[in-house]
Amino acid sequence: MKQAWKVLIADDEPIIREGVRDSVDWESLCMKVVGEAEDGEEALELCLEHAIDILLVDINMPIMNGLTLIKHIREHLPECKIVIITGHDEFPYAQEAIRMNVEDYILKPTNPDQLQSILKKLSIELDNRLKKDTYLKTAYEQISKNMAVLRERFGLDWIQGHLAEEEIINHLEFLHLPVMSPKQLGIIRWPEYHVDPVHLEENDRQLFLFALNNIISDLFKGKDYLSFRESTDSIVICLWDLVSEEEINQIETAAQVFLKLTVNVHFETVQNERLTALEAVFQECRYQVFRDAQVSPVVRRARQFIRQNYENQELSLEWVADILQVSPGYLSRVIKQELGVSFISLVTKFRINKAIQLLNSTDLTILEIAECVGYVSQHYFSTVFKKVTGVSPNQYKHGAAFEVIQFGKENS
Repeated sequence: MKQAWKVLIADDEPIIREGVRDSVDWESLCMKVVGEAEDGEEALELCLEHAIDILLVDINMPIMNGLTLIKHIREHLPECKIVIITGHDEFPYAQEAIRMNVEDYILKPTNPDQLQSILKKLSIELDNRLKKDTYLKTAYEQISKNMAVLRERFGLDWIQGHLAEEEIINHLEFLHLPVMSPKQLGIIRWPEYHVDPVHLEENDRQLFLFALNNIISDLFKGKDYLSFRESTDSIVICLWDLVSEEEINQIETAAQVFLKLTVNVHFETVQNERLTALEAVFQECRYQVFRDAQVSPVVRRARQFIRQNYENQELSLEWVADILQVSPGYLSRVIKQELGVSFISLVTKFRINKAIQLLNSTDLTILEIAECVGYVSQHYFSTVFKKVTGVSPNQYKHGAAFEVIQFGKENS
């Protein structure tokens, strides 16, 4: 049996309170009088204590009048149903009551049939509201349980160009994401899945993907992002906050360190701000990450070693070749063949990208930045920086950053 609706009667005349209480068949309405008050202050205290559903109130009461009481009730119990029972047959009172959104306005002496009828109507309204709240709660619980599915479905439809702009806006608002195009889009691909997918247990695959999602969540904590699976071996990430290449590289490093997995990671900057233009960015990103999957293990290990040691001034082709136990000539050749850049260009890319990040986010001097990214000489660093970006470090630091156009876009 459902809980009865809680009613409070507030009137300074005991005979009126008694008459109201005795003239209504409360049980048939699934209501219960939980309290009576003879002044507004006592009524407010009881209303809040019992969290009442229905207030039957007189306007003219001591200490705190009925209209003041109603204002407090509207503030603290906005869903409470209010019926005024008063001897004041004056339009200003009725007008004020209407303004405060009371359910009805009854003149004394109270007609029992009229009061019963009004309360029956309120009971039906409260029942309907309870049903609505229950339906909404159930719907919310279902949505919460399936939020991952909803995010994935939206993400897939978005990157595949299946949604109109208005639909995208609605989904972004529903998912509490910025209503604008993301600034970066990336793909994390797990190529090891294709080595022997038949013998890979489905539970293991799900576990690895879950772990990759946890890595993403940790790295991008506090940022606006949307991640979802694009296929059995790929995760797509839409980022509304620009992140550095160093942060992106941490995904690959974390997967290797914690999961012993080699993953391919590629991010593209989203240039077109139209919400419906994301498909082209996704296709380019997908092409690049699949191309990167063709990189041989020796080149991948060389690139990872450079990424982790580019700030070392002693870094050289001979050192990396010795670590990988191959000849310097062979390593130089395969890097050029597979990545399209020389060993020196690859090292330079990591160093200059890090220098740009430091110029954007720190107050370090040019000399300090040069030393941080592996250059012995400030002059040589400035020369290399200008050759790569088109501007000197000083010019970049003082507002010429717009001159740099997608440096480091090549998939290396």
